[in-house]
Amino acid sequence: MTQKQKIPLSFYRTPSGAEPVREFIKRLPTEDRKVLGSDLLAAQWKWPVGMPLCRPMGGGLYEIRTTLPSGRIARTLLIYWQRQLVALHAFIKKTETTPEADLQIARKRQKETEHEKE
Repeated sequence: MTQKQKIPLSFYRTPSGAEPVREFIKRLPTEDRKVLGSDLLAAQWKWPVGMPLCRPMGGGLYEIRTTLPSGRIARTLLIYWQRQLVALHAFIKKTETTPEADLQIARKRQKETEHEKE
């Protein structure tokens, strides 16, 4: 039996050096931050992981589904790229489906990430 290894997690970085997902997480209340962090950690240890934690969104994009202690729902959109998980976008979900605007942000950052590191 092979030993499962933790997959590295990195955060998408804008050209100016900002890390939008890390900043989103830092703005959450402490308990919410802990739960979201533990879901990201679970994905790192169990990748590839399926429902209910992680759902494929097509085109190599995945969402980590987190129910926060505050009663809200968070989504972290990420890709598996060059043997690591890259968190591209995170938001508080307010509708049944993932908003198209949030998917577009993640897909734009996905393209930037995949082209920058080739």
